[in-house]
Amino acid sequence: MDNLSDALKKLKLASADSTTDSVESCLDCLLKALAHNNADASGKIQEMGVLPLLPTLLAPQSSCTPKVANIIAEVAKNEFMRSPCVEAGLIPPLVQLLHSKDHEVLLQTGRALGNICYDSHEGRSAVDLAGGAQIVAGHIKSLSQNTDPDNGKLLTVFCGMLMNYSNDNDSLQAQLINMGVIPTLVKLLGLHSDNTALTEMCLIAFGNLAELESSKEQFASTNIAEELVRLFQRQAEHEKKEMIFEVLAPLAENDVIKLQLVEAGLVECLLDVVVHTVDGVREEDVAQLKTASDLMVLLLLGDESMQKLFEGGKGSVFQRVLSWVPSHNHQLQLAGALAIANFARNDGNCIHMVESGIVQKLLELLDRHVDEGNVTVQHAALSALRNLAIPVVNKAKMLSAGVSDTVLKFLPSEMPPVQFKLLGTLRMLIDTQADAADQLGTNGKLVERLVEWCEAKDHAGVMGESNRLLSALIRHSKSKDVVKTVIQGAGVKHLVVMATSEHMIMQNEALVALGLIAGLDLVGAEKDFVGAGLVQVLHKLLSDEMSAPEVKYNSMVIICAVMGSEPLHKEVQGLAFIDVVSKLRSHENKTVSHQASLTEQRLTAQS
Repeated sequence: MDNLSDALKKLKLASADSTTDSVESCLDCLLKALAHNNADASGKIQEMGVLPLLPTLLAPQSSCTPKVANIIAEVAKNEFMRSPCVEAGLIPPLVQLLHSKDHEVLLQTGRALGNICYDSHEGRSAVDLAGGAQIVAGHIKSLSQNTDPDNGKLLTVFCGMLMNYSNDNDSLQAQLINMGVIPTLVKLLGLHSDNTALTEMCLIAFGNLAELESSKEQFASTNIAEELVRLFQRQAEHEKKEMIFEVLAPLAENDVIKLQLVEAGLVECLLDVVVHTVDGVREEDVAQLKTASDLMVLLLLGDESMQKLFEGGKGSVFQRVLSWVPSHNHQLQLAGALAIANFARNDGNCIHMVESGIVQKLLELLDRHVDEGNVTVQHAALSALRNLAIPVVNKAKMLSAGVSDTVLKFLPSEMPPVQFKLLGTLRMLIDTQADAADQLGTNGKLVERLVEWCEAKDHAGVMGESNRLLSALIRHSKSKDVVKTVIQGAGVKHLVVMATSEHMIMQNEALVALGLIAGLDLVGAEKDFVGAGLVQVLHKLLSDEMSAPEVKYNSMVIICAVMGSEPLHKEVQGLAFIDVVSKLRSHENKTVSHQASLTEQRLTAQS
C-alpha cells in the first residue's frame, strides 16, 4: 500500500510533466495494486484525487492510453467508484477513444465504459450524452463478419458494454432497437456460434431486449428462430439451455415468432427435453421440464402455430401432448390439459377432439384431483372441458359422458379460479340443452352454492358467472320445477340485481329469466320481486335512453306478466309506467314499438 501511495504521488507529478516513462511505471504499479486488492486500491486512488488527472492521460496517440483505460475498467468494478468516474470527466475522453484503430485501446475502453455503466444511472446518462452507444453499435456491425479470435474478444466486450448500458432501462433499450442492433446481434449469433463468451453475451442482450414490445417486430424480421433452435440443439448443459429458454419465452409471446419457432423445429426440441427430464429427480430436471412444457403451451396460443401442430388431429405433436394428460407428473398433466384448451379454440378442432375420446381422459384426470387435488391442474382441465363444450354438437355427447357429474364434484372448492371455470363449463354444457338444464336446475345443492357465489363481491368473475348460470338454468329449462328451486334457494333477488349490470348481455339474460319466473310461478316469486325492487328496476331500465332495444322489450314483457299480482300491480300504477311506455310506441325498433303498444293496452285496461 505504501508503494501504491508513492506511485500515486509520482503519477500526480509525472502527469504534470507528461514524462511518459515515469507515468508508465506508475501505471504498472497501480495495475498491480488493483490486481492484488481492487477495493482497497480503488479507495486509495479516489482518496488521493487521482481520477481527475486521468482524462489528460487518455490521449489517443499516447502509449499509456490502454493502461489508463484498463485502470479505469478495474476501478469501475467497484460500485462506489462509478459515480466518481463520471464526476472526474472520464466519459467524454473514453468515448473519443472509441474512434481509435488500435485493438487494445478499443478493448480497454469498451471494458471501462461497460463497467462504469453497470447498474449506474449516472454512468449510463453520461455515455448516452456523449453518444457512446451509437459508436459501439457501429463497431459491432462492421466487425461482425470477422471471425478472428481477437476480434471475438472485442465483440464480446462491446456487446457487454451495450448490455450494461441498457439493462433494465426501457428508453435506452428502445434507443438500441432504433439503432438496429437486433439484426446485427442475430447475425453475430449465427457467425460466432463457436465463441461461447460472445454467444452468452448475445443471449443475455436478447433476453433484455425481448422484454420490450417494440423489439418483437425487429426480431420477427430476422432468422432468430432458426439460430436459437440450432444453438439449443447443440447444448448439453442445463445452464446453457436455461439461457436460451429465457430468450425464447418472451419472444414466443409474439404470434409471428411462434410460427417461426414451430417451423424451425423448436417443438421437437421441447418434446425431447420432456422425455429426458420427466422421470428426473434433480432440481434442474424439474426446472427444465416445467420450462419446456410451459413453452410448448405458449406456442399453442398462436392460431397459426396451433393449427399447424394440430394437423387435423393427426399431428404427432398433438398426439404426444395428449399422452401427457394421463402422466403421473403434475407438471405434464397441467401442460397437457392447457394444451388441449389451446387446441380447442375453434369448432372443427373441438368436434374432432370430442370424437376422439379426449373428454374421458380429462374426466379421469379430474377424478384424480378431487380430494386434496392440484388446483392448477383442476383449473386447466376445467378450462379444456369448457372450450370443448362450445360447439352445439359436442354438448349432448359430453353430457352423456358424465361431464356435469364430474364437474359437480368440485362444488365444495374454495378456490376462485376453479369456481370460475366450473361455472363456465356448466353454463356452456346446458346452453340449448333443456333436459340437462332441468336436471341441474333442480339440484338444490348446486343452486344453494350459486346463490352463495352470487354474493362473492371479492371475486367479480365468480359472481358474474354464478348469476349467468342461475339465469341459464331457468332460460334453457323453461321449467316450473327449476323456477321453484331458484325461488326456494333465494336466487330471485340476485337476478333482479343482475338486470342492472353494466353489461347488456347480462342484463338481458337476467330479464329473460325474470320473465320466465313471472310467467311460471308469479305467486311463489311475488314476495321476492317486491323485496328486491323489481318494478323500480324495470322503470329505470325503460326510462334510460341508453338501454338496448332487447332490454326495453324484455322489461315490458315482465311488466305485463307481473300485473296479475296485486302488490306488484300497485307498484306499477304508483310509478306512472304509462308515460314511459307510451313514448316507446314511436321507438325505431319495430319489436319494441309493438311491445309498447301491447303493454300500454294492458296498463290502460288494468288501471
